[in-house]
Formats: sequence, structure tokens, C-alpha cells
Amino acid sequence: MKRSKKEKGQEIFDFASAQLPPIFPEIATRRGAIDFYTWSMYLPNPDPILLRQGKNITAYNELLVDAHVGACVKSRKSGVKSLLWGIDYGKSKMSRQAKFIDGVLKNLDVERIMSECLNAVLFGYQALEVIWTQDENGFIVPEDVLGKPQNWFVFDMENNLMLRTRDNFNGFILPDRKFILVQHEPTYENPYGFPELSRCFWPVVFKKGSIKFWAVFAEKYGMPFIIGKQPRSTSKEDTERLANMLDAMVQDAVAVIPDDSSVDIQSGLVKGGASSTLYVDLIKFLNDEISKAILGQTLTTEMGSTGSYSASQTHMEVRGDIVMADKRLVIKAFNTLIKWIIEINFASKDIPEFTLWAEEDVDQSLAERDKNLTASMTLSGLQLTKKYYQKNYGLEDEDIQEGTAPTPAPNVTGGNPPTTFAQAAADISPEQAAIDNVKLSPADLQAQAEDALKPIIDMIHNKKSYNEILDSLAEMFPHMDTDNLINMLTMVYFTADTWGRLNAKS
Repeated sequence: MKRSKKEKGQEIFDFASAQLPPIFPEIATRRGAIDFYTWSMYLPNPDPILLRQGKNITAYNELLVDAHVGACVKSRKSGVKSLLWGIDYGKSKMSRQAKFIDGVLKNLDVERIMSECLNAVLFGYQALEVIWTQDENGFIVPEDVLGKPQNWFVFDMENNLMLRTRDNFNGFILPDRKFILVQHEPTYENPYGFPELSRCFWPVVFKKGSIKFWAVFAEKYGMPFIIGKQPRSTSKEDTERLANMLDAMVQDAVAVIPDDSSVDIQSGLVKGGASSTLYVDLIKFLNDEISKAILGQTLTTEMGSTGSYSASQTHMEVRGDIVMADKRLVIKAFNTLIKWIIEINFASKDIPEFTLWAEEDVDQSLAERDKNLTASMTLSGLQLTKKYYQKNYGLEDEDIQEGTAPTPAPNVTGGNPPTTFAQAAADISPEQAAIDNVKLSPADLQAQAEDALKPIIDMIHNKKSYNEILDSLAEMFPHMDTDNLINMLTMVYFTADTWGRLNAKS
């Protein structure tokens, strides 16, 4: 085994002039596996449902006709399609490229492409063909991205995607930057991924059978029983004739019978009404299994389901986790497309990123946290950056205009006049007297304001955290509410900063 010269005390392996050591090549492969056999040149889909039924992936298309399956699929896709999308400018050093990508994507049907990407969750995998074109500026851009049928594609022994055609029955390797492959939980053993619809196959089959028997049951016991009575000596022909009359009576409610015959009508519900709940319970159970297979829970699809509030919250958290997993699949697919566009047109390593976010992500709790954080950071001379607001609130450069922050106005509560610092300090007579005697001279104004605010400024410097300062202010001014205390603290910060600037200039 040859090695190159030592660099920084380490030996570097020379791949060009030496044979690879035993640890480098892949050893465990399908071609040498003891339990793998195939008569074709491609890897068969190992899905157990399809293998046992002797069907291909198109068998799962029939499941989408079921009303409950269709509703669950729509609900799952809506979790991602309802998100807002955009290009993350903050992670791109060249805004020109990010804006170019943003314009390219706005010319595509992004919502449809997201829906087709999510078909990978249902069928295990989804291949999307990129239709390239050249725009008026000479850039190579995608004109469209189309999801193609799963049964057109197979994988070779090295898990590479191949397209089967009439001329290439066993498939051929696809060109680079042409097909985006989206896979749901793929493995080395199964590159076709795991189709969630496989979990719905038997519930849908049994559900169809249950509905069929339930319809027969309803027809049998939902209509009244008509019983005809004839003398024992009646011939077979006359008995059949009466039976036909009674059969017509079910539709027409009119029958003509011999005067020596009689007809009794009995309700079928007395005999079979109680048993009909068996079909209802079975179909509900099968629908719940379908909901769990696609959505991971049942409460978001069955309005009649009972359960505690905590249980429903848990189910919503499970649904949220599934939406996040689907979201990552879509983001990965679009980022692959963006990477190809940049490589073809710019040959740059600076690649913008596709992102998805929920509108409700910018909520009051985040804003309240940042408000308190900003006030606390002011003590240390720190502040939140523009990039922070863009990342957490989904803002873009054109959404932010820099300017001078206005002086915070005191909060007005109810119909009472605003509570200012001077009014709040009315119980502290020395400070109040100092404020009442303020002169128009800037020097006198500063001196008297310092005397009035010195107890509060000293208290602020002696405290370590924002919450400790608020607690101390609450003790000093027990009649003020929390909002007014926060406003007062903001004004004090502003005043202290102004004093510092004046003293620095003097």
C-alpha cells in the first residue's frame, strides 16, 4: 500500500498510484447477496402488498377513489400547501441570484408542484421531469416541472432511477439535471420508498365489502316483509303467481290476490335493526385505520370522535410533526431545482434556499418575547439585528426601511389620563419638588432631572435582570399596572442614554 509524503505529521493515501485498501470498496451488494434473485435487469418493487396481489404501483391509484382516503390525502397535502413560500435571502451572499430564482419560481405553478412532490408520501416515490427552456436574456430556466407516473420508472441494482420505455423495456439511466426524485423513507433494500397507501389497501378492501353487505342488509330489513297465505291444496303454479304479485307489490304497493288468500305485512326492523350497528362500527373502525395510516391520528377527520382536550392537542401535535416531515421533502425537491438553475447559469457555489413557513408563525408570543428581550439588551448596549427580524418574521429587504425610532408614548388605560413618570412619583416628595422646580436652562434641567431620577437610575444599575428591575419598580409604584411600568422603564432607558450623550459631549 503506497502513501504520499507526510503533511503536518499525517500520512496521506495516494489514490492515483496505489490499490484501494479493503475498507474502501462496497462489499455487501445485491449481486453477491445469498437471498436476492431476479430475472430482470432492474430491481423489482419489494412492496409486499403488490407482490402478493401480483399488481404494480397503479393498484394504489384505485384507493384514492374512496371518499375517506381522498379526504385524508387532501387534508395531509393541505398541511404543506397552505404554507407560504419564498427564497431565503439571508443565506445568499448575492441578492441578484436570489431575486433571479424568486422570479423563476413565480413563473411556475408552485402549488401544483408541491402537490406532486407529496405524491411520494402516498406511493413511496415520485419522479418530476424538468422541462428546460431559454428565456429572452439567454438564461436556461425551467419552463415547467411535471410529475410523471410512478409505474414508468424503476431502479437498477445500484439504486439509480431508470425510465422504462417501449424501446428500453428494462429501463435506462436518466441524464443529469433532468428528473427530480422525491422518495419517502427509502432504504438500500427498498429505494422505491414506503407508500402510505399500502397501509390503506386492506382497510379499503374490507370497507368495500362491508358497504356491499350493509346495502344488502338494509334492502332486506329496511323494507317490510310481505307474507302471502294460501290454502294447503293450492297448486304450485298458483303459489308462484301469488309470489310474483307480492314481489310487484313491493314496488307498486298494489296487488290482486284470490279471495281465499291473505297477505300479512311485518316490519323488517324488528328483526334486523339492532344488527345494522355491526356494519356501522366496522366501517368506522376501518375509516379510523385509514386516518391513522395517512394522518397519524383520527380526531382531525372524525368530528364525532370523543376525547379529552389533551388528547386532541396530542393528535394535533402528531399532525404537526407529519406536516414538518412533508415540508422537508418539498423543500429538498425545490432546493435541488434551484441548485441546478444556479449551476447551469451562474456556476456559483452561493445557492439561495427555498423555504416554507406558516403565517401564524409570526405570533404575539414571539413579538412579546422580542419586546422584552430588546428592553433587557438595552442595559448592555445591545440590539437585535435586521437579519434577525428577517429570519424570524419572514421579512425581505424591501419590507424594512431604516429610520429614527420614535420616543415611546405612555400607555392610556381606559378613560383615565396617561400615567407619566412625574405622576407616578407623586408619593416621593423630594423628587416631585425637584421636578416642579425645573428651569428652562438645559444645565438646570439636567441637574434637577438627575436628582429626581437618581433613586431609579441607581436601582437599575444595581439590578441584574429586566425582571428584577420591573419587580423593584412595582414596589416603588404599587398603583401602576404592568404596561405603565414597562413604559416608564423604557422612558428611563431613553433618558439615561440621553444623559450619557450630553455628558460625553460636555
